[in-house]
Amino acid sequence: MEARKWGLSAQALEDLQARFDQAFPQDTGARRLLVCAPGRSEIAGNHTDHEGGQVIACAVDRYVTGIFLARQDDLAQVRSEGYDPLTLDLSSLDPREGEKNTTAALVRGLAAGFAAAGCGQPGARGFDCLIQSQVPAGSGLSSSAAFELEVAQALNALWAQGSLDPLTLARMSQAAERDFFGKPCGLMDQASVAVGGLARMDFHESQAKVAKLDADFGKMGFALVLVAVGADHAANTQDYAAVPQEMQAVARRLGAERLSDVTEEVLFDNLASLREALGDRPVLRALHYFREDRFVDGRALALEAGDIRRFLKLTRASGASSAMYLQNVSVAGASTQPAMVALALSEELLLGSGASRIHGGGFGGTIQAFVPLDRVESYCRTMDKALGAGAAQVYAVDHEGARFTWL
Repeated sequence: MEARKWGLSAQALEDLQARFDQAFPQDTGARRLLVCAPGRSEIAGNHTDHEGGQVIACAVDRYVTGIFLARQDDLAQVRSEGYDPLTLDLSSLDPREGEKNTTAALVRGLAAGFAAAGCGQPGARGFDCLIQSQVPAGSGLSSSAAFELEVAQALNALWAQGSLDPLTLARMSQAAERDFFGKPCGLMDQASVAVGGLARMDFHESQAKVAKLDADFGKMGFALVLVAVGADHAANTQDYAAVPQEMQAVARRLGAERLSDVTEEVLFDNLASLREALGDRPVLRALHYFREDRFVDGRALALEAGDIRRFLKLTRASGASSAMYLQNVSVAGASTQPAMVALALSEELLLGSGASRIHGGGFGGTIQAFVPLDRVESYCRTMDKALGAGAAQVYAVDHEGARFTWL
């Protein structure tokens, strides 16, 4: 087995197994499962997925990796390095108010999804696992989706003999985050982590359409760089939740559930009454949705044609739309604006030769930059000096997505 395919060196895999032995000394002789789930980078489609829009996203080479072993009872023992140990009883799979916003909610929600699909027998739903992560929480790389698909692929192997396809696992993970954890979310993060590669996704229909794009940023002369801005966006769940809530409030006033079910012309025709009823920010966010959906079209075509100049131009336009209309770069009333500072510095360093934009959900986390290969070293050095050592990291696309193998 090639250990690096699983986000580890051979020595790191050996060390992980040794730590599993220490955490679960009673687990001897049984066959173990190795699971790996990448982080993700949203390339295009900022906050369009939950409205039935389009996105481009890619899995990246930072991983949640763990060893799992089935139990013959309903106890799940989760040891996630850097976090408190978790033990939960999976004999009951109903959502629990007291578990909202916790790892326990995600594990219980995924177990419930598998049980609803006829997988996992009562009395034997338990497992022991030791998990380590290269995807920091609140980093904008969707550590939550990576953890969800880590557990989902483990249950897929342990309970369903690996029979469930990636998008099914993604939808189960989304439901766990939405219905058990309590965070409204689209499907982009989970689908990207599950499927892997650089992919264009269309969420208008109930069955998402996913098509991988044949494009290589490195061959076009650019590196994908994500810069941690020094603020954990996990503290801004309410700010994040307000984005789909306000977009959907506009859609409902126009007789639909999501913005993908109305047209921009209808929005224009009703702009005055929408502003009066809902205020300006929901209307601005709706305007962003239609702009950003067009930008996805344009950037997908540019990537397929190898037209990096047009891709970068549209990426800069997308970043401006997120800042001005979606308003997910800065937090209203906050005395600090780290993402805005990082974007301003990035633009000064690139001077139009690349592109920068807010990354993912926004409100902290990371910014994304496409940096000419001959300027990557100086770019990262300057960003690190301003924002902290290791803030700027170069990423490569992971082409496989969440996966498992038996040890």
